[in-house]
Amino acid sequence: MKIFKNVLLYGFLFLSTITVFSQSKITGGVMDGELNQPLAGASVVIKGTTTGTSTDFDGKFVLTTTEKAGELVITYLGFETKTVSFTTSGDVTNVGSIVISPESGQLEDVVIVGKGIIDVAKERKTPIAVSTIKAVEIQSKVGTADVTQAMVNTPSVYVAGQSGGYGDSRITVRGFQQDNTAFLLNGQPINGMEDGKMYWSNWSGMSDIANFIQVQRGLGSSKLAISSVGGTVNFVTKATDKKEGGFASMGVANSDYFKTTAAYNTGMSAKGFGMSIMMSHWQGDGYNQGTRGEGQNYFISFGYKPNDRHNFNFLITGAPQSHDQNFTKKISDYLGFGRKYNNNYGYLNGKYISERTNFYHKPVANLNWDFNINSTTSLSTVLYASWGRGGGTGNYGSGKKNISQLNPYTGQNQSTYIDYNQIYANNIADTDGIGSNENGSNTGIPADPYRSKNYVIRASMNNHAWYGIVSNLKKELNDNLNLNFGLDLRTYNGDHYRQVSNFLGLNGWFEGRPLRDNNHVVPNPNTLNIASNTVNQSYNINPWYAFFNAADDNQKIDYDYSETISYGGVFGQLEYSNDNFSAFFQGAISNQSHQRFDYYDYQDEFQDSEKVSNVGYNVKGGAAYNFAEKHSVYANGGYYSRQPYHDNIFLNFTNQVNPLTENEKVLGLEAGYTFKSKMFSGSLNAYRTTWEDRVVTTSAVQATNGTIGTTPVLAGDVIFTSNQGVKQVHTGLELDFVFKPTSNIDVKGFASMGNWEYVDKAISTKYDESLNPLLVAETDLDGGKVGDAAQTTWGLGAKYEFIKNFSIDADWRNYDKLYANVAAKDNLELPSYDLVDAGISYKMLVGKDKQNSVNFRFNMNNVFDEVYLSELTSNIKTDAFISGTSGPTYQSAGRVYKGIADGNQGYFGFGRTWNFTVRYNF
Repeated sequence: MKIFKNVLLYGFLFLSTITVFSQSKITGGVMDGELNQPLAGASVVIKGTTTGTSTDFDGKFVLTTTEKAGELVITYLGFETKTVSFTTSGDVTNVGSIVISPESGQLEDVVIVGKGIIDVAKERKTPIAVSTIKAVEIQSKVGTADVTQAMVNTPSVYVAGQSGGYGDSRITVRGFQQDNTAFLLNGQPINGMEDGKMYWSNWSGMSDIANFIQVQRGLGSSKLAISSVGGTVNFVTKATDKKEGGFASMGVANSDYFKTTAAYNTGMSAKGFGMSIMMSHWQGDGYNQGTRGEGQNYFISFGYKPNDRHNFNFLITGAPQSHDQNFTKKISDYLGFGRKYNNNYGYLNGKYISERTNFYHKPVANLNWDFNINSTTSLSTVLYASWGRGGGTGNYGSGKKNISQLNPYTGQNQSTYIDYNQIYANNIADTDGIGSNENGSNTGIPADPYRSKNYVIRASMNNHAWYGIVSNLKKELNDNLNLNFGLDLRTYNGDHYRQVSNFLGLNGWFEGRPLRDNNHVVPNPNTLNIASNTVNQSYNINPWYAFFNAADDNQKIDYDYSETISYGGVFGQLEYSNDNFSAFFQGAISNQSHQRFDYYDYQDEFQDSEKVSNVGYNVKGGAAYNFAEKHSVYANGGYYSRQPYHDNIFLNFTNQVNPLTENEKVLGLEAGYTFKSKMFSGSLNAYRTTWEDRVVTTSAVQATNGTIGTTPVLAGDVIFTSNQGVKQVHTGLELDFVFKPTSNIDVKGFASMGNWEYVDKAISTKYDESLNPLLVAETDLDGGKVGDAAQTTWGLGAKYEFIKNFSIDADWRNYDKLYANVAAKDNLELPSYDLVDAGISYKMLVGKDKQNSVNFRFNMNNVFDEVYLSELTSNIKTDAFISGTSGPTYQSAGRVYKGIADGNQGYFGFGRTWNFTVRYNF
């Protein structure tokens, strides 16, 4: 018996030894296919077993198994499931880097292109403050809003203007408005060339095609000589190679919103060809009254990869749209007529007509070429073009009629909706049916008693053609040192004029005008020429029609001018990096030229302005250091000498050159710390940005003989008024973090605490034509708060997957220290407010082998229906109302709303809204 027990014991030990020695480890890494970054918290399980683990914050995993062969199943919330085969050999088997892509990636190109052009910060090798919003989050949370909604949970980003209508939102970054933030589409600059502004209605398809958005706050990583004072926002549509497939989706929302989308990807053929295509249509009545809109989005991409050295891609995308608009109003108007009140529309014989409609079609095309010259050298080039056609409508003529209604809040009658029936009746009563603005005061233009009653709807057109090339050569000097060098060339031609979109019963419109000579802001009486014409054609404001049809020269009214802007720049970057340390230095220099051509208000020989050229440059550099595995720090700084925008170079929309403009100066300093562990990662950033030497100049002709200051001036003298000396200093702290306690819970948070102020005095100086100063006036702005964005914001969000493929999420944000959008020492502070958004997602696997899916998504924004002021454009203090004025006007009533005088103008934010989307992926 004892021998038998010993045999059993030795046998058990032998089998145990075999088992122990037959175990092996499987190692590898999981990468985010969009950003080429490690993916922390991904689940790695051996198929058919309970053996598994999750990746750490470097995307690495180690898994111990006795299996000799099998399959690893990699899953991550919001990403496609991927299966990888393995066969163990020896003690450790490395399966390498496993790339997974987000599920429901709305439309993805078939090849990666523009790798050297698209400046995306990866793994903090470029030391900057950065936040990345992935496709799955963009598509789930944007809903019916502009793509700017995807950035609301980002530190130091504030979104305003949504109440204006579809596509009228705007964002500020670190307190700097859109003309001081650079926006790029696949490396292509898309800020307006004339004024630097962004019009999101032109980019309504961005949420459909963006694979990710990266907000680089502050100096950013872009090598271009662009105006990234507040930051750089990269919209990237490229993705990795895709198998054949597509999707179809349908969405509905409040305010009768409806959207359908369909897309198809061919995948890569054996010969290296592939194509992606997406089409969508949307329409809705708008949250506020009189803000209807509709449009389409399209995206077509052709990829060709003939070999490993060359990669080509051509894409064209556009979002033709039209939307009616709402403008800021007095708080008392909203309190009397409701927070959705809008007075920009009316009815003609029961048919709705908006006076203010924005309509535009701006296709963007680019051809990308990536060329791997050799193992250490690559060249990336993008040729791009955009063609914008469209504009905005408004009233024209002095015969506008409004319906007067009692404001129940103020107890007074006031003009509200437009009375198109009365306007039409006045127009058809005109004896000759030809309307006009003229009053008979100009030589050769007869008076007409009906002209005080004439009214048409005009369209202010803004047509442009923009062509450019960006090219970047990258050379790996050694394992640690890279050199980039490139060029950025652009040319832009814009045409601006007005045309009639609705005659409202008239047969035509007559205009007469005196023509200017070379230097006079108003016509010189000694060289007076009179021009006149009658227009009789009206033009459709459908964006597709506007793209292919332009008014003839003899059908233009009010103004007709164009401008040409040419830009040429070179840039370079030297970057060093090893396992723990990285540093970079960037520099760029550019020349920008401007010329204006006025065909409407000038005599023929004076239609061309002089050509103005300005040189600008920037330099920036920084370093980052990783220590103790989980910690890293960085610091950087940069200086910009930025050329003035075109609209500041020419005075009062004339050919007169502003002689007082100079380059604006921007100095940025940043530092930050990042911590990474298996469950938690967070970043803390500090910044200080100064912006100065801005000049805004106007000019006017002295009407009578007199004096300015102590200097005599004569009637007809041109007097310049220059406002300069405004300096802004923006400092702040930013915190953002991600906490993943388990694989099915995501917790994110952010905070930004800014102090954005004006410094010193604003100086207004009047000059004569020889630029001799006549009068200097100072306005003390020192310590005044910069408005239009909340200087303090807090946010917290969570996502929880209850069961596989079913999740719920919510985001809370608090906005404080929000000031009116005016420059004043004692600026008006708006009440703070909180918003909560929530959503539910469910994915149902269908089809053969469960390879297809049906996704359901429901969003509710502003869940608790918070009533809040999102922005103000005036700075009226309460005591101005209490003091009273002559007459029983409501301004003397001393009324306030949440401590704000009700005569201030602005917007209320949206109340509770919702949207629901169902999508089939195949």
